Amino acid sequence: MALHPVLAEVTTRIAGRSRATRGAYLQRIDAAAGRGKVERGQLSCTNLAHAFAAMPDTVKIHLKEESRPNLAIVSAYNDMLSAHQPLAAYPAWLKESALEAGATAQFAGGVPAMCDGVTQGQEGMELSLFSRDVIAMSTAVALSHQMFDAALYLGVCDKIVPGLLIGALSFGHLPAVFVPAGPMTTGMANDDKARIRQLYAEGKVGRDALLESESKSYHGPGTCTFYGTANSNQMLMEIMGLHLPGSAFVTPQTELREALTREAARVAAGLCRQGGAFMPVGRLVTEKTVVNAIVGLLATGGSTNHTMHLVAIARAAGIDINWDDFDALSAVVPLLARVYPNGKADVNHFHAAGGIGFVIRELIGAGLLHEDVDTVAGHGLSRYAREPWLDNGRLAWRDSPERSGDDTVLRPASAPFSPDGGLKVLAGPLGRSVIKVSAVKPEHRVVEAPARVFHDQQEMIDAFKAGTLDGDLVAVIRFQGPRANGMPELHKLTPILGILQERGHQVALVTDGRMSGASGKIPAAIHVTPEAAMGGPIARVRDGDPIRLDANRGTLDIRLDEAEWQSREAVTADLAHNQTGCGRELFAVFRDAADPAEEGAASFRHPEWRT
Repeated sequence: MALHPVLAEVTTRIAGRSRATRGAYLQRIDAAAGRGKVERGQLSCTNLAHAFAAMPDTVKIHLKEESRPNLAIVSAYNDMLSAHQPLAAYPAWLKESALEAGATAQFAGGVPAMCDGVTQGQEGMELSLFSRDVIAMSTAVALSHQMFDAALYLGVCDKIVPGLLIGALSFGHLPAVFVPAGPMTTGMANDDKARIRQLYAEGKVGRDALLESESKSYHGPGTCTFYGTANSNQMLMEIMGLHLPGSAFVTPQTELREALTREAARVAAGLCRQGGAFMPVGRLVTEKTVVNAIVGLLATGGSTNHTMHLVAIARAAGIDINWDDFDALSAVVPLLARVYPNGKADVNHFHAAGGIGFVIRELIGAGLLHEDVDTVAGHGLSRYAREPWLDNGRLAWRDSPERSGDDTVLRPASAPFSPDGGLKVLAGPLGRSVIKVSAVKPEHRVVEAPARVFHDQQEMIDAFKAGTLDGDLVAVIRFQGPRANGMPELHKLTPILGILQERGHQVALVTDGRMSGASGKIPAAIHVTPEAAMGGPIARVRDGDPIRLDANRGTLDIRLDEAEWQSREAVTADLAHNQTGCGRELFAVFRDAADPAEEGAASFRHPEWRT
């Protein structure tokens, strides 16, 4: 199947835009490679003795030889996060399998892993976005000992996988295999959970009923089962060829999950220079790989957080993408999956219906993916149109189902849920933003109403409780961007906005903050850039200003006389209350240095991007 012309055009445009930065990046990682037969060969005897002093004699022997590859294990394990609790067992499995494959493995370092589900609506959420940058730096610290010939990255959730991949690309001369943990088994139905949350917001049920509902939803080891940022991460690692095929959504504590984990070490050993199939991650992640990632995100209705994370990841590999690339691809990539909050099913149901392998084969067949890419499983993305299984106890792969097991959850490219990907760029006098409309009904995609302006989500919650939010409105929540307070997610607003919409009001949200992969039925212009804290136009909006959000046309307008609009001064806000407490004072350097959302909201500069 020939490539879709828009896919080819966008890829060519990205490659042209990235020529200088990508070339400089490849030159940099090539210079870091080839310093010796193994990485540790460049260390002095004292250095090396320190590095293996605590290892078992069987491993010490191999490390002294300076011939066999040594694998780094970088893990986000902690047992507070359900998604990362299964990772506790992985290092022992990986070390055993590495030895069987003629390599060694060492636990190189841990990275922090915070849970947006725990910090949602709390002060800690203001550390969340920048935890991605801390994770990238922690990954670099782990690998800086120069002991390793490849790395295994253990992580699952929101900022963790992007941070690990950014860190991995800074050591792009080393191969990388990402090792997932899988989703928890299915709990309470998502519709029931959302209903209880809304009843609680209206004061119709108490905290005991809410906690019981939440406990039935989040009930065991593994990722949360809705299709938010965490599970979008797993889809991306697979469609980018960084996981083993079909491994993203295999549940924890199963024989298949263990077999896939052990196989990851064997694959990593084979990707080393000594293994005969050398594939450094900086060479694996190309312009085509990044375009495939965007397509996968759009085709599955994935998290809007990746309009920032993918930009930051691409930049770490010298590749320059922007929101116009997302917008152009969204116009031609069909929506093939409906997973909560864009449908009723969870990721376990999606996986059972055919999962990522089905999606990849459909998109390749429609000319909407680059098949000719390298992956950790070998050349060609068609390898990922397969699913793993145990054949008499041995790990094997077979073709993914040719037909969807449930067309209310997963459909072929010839009969999609929607002809487009449901992610759009909105532009106008208020700046640029993104909107995810895959879960927004067509009748709610255009809203024109007076602005109600708030400087944090609690102000709006208080107004709702006081009964002052009535009638049509566009809620403008500003000073929520990276420079202001770390760009927290604003999910506490979701039940309130839903209630107002169900009362028959026209309702929309405009914010320089985030709503992430759990955004749903309310039209939300998010990541507004420039942000209010940088003097962006959103800081000029006043209560009562008529705002029109048109997701069909891709516009975000303020219906004021141009002279009046231009004469207004941007307001400022006292941000002192969110600069300290819960560790926020330690993150001032991140807030001060953060790029705009469209540039990835990163706080660091790679050499290729310094001006």
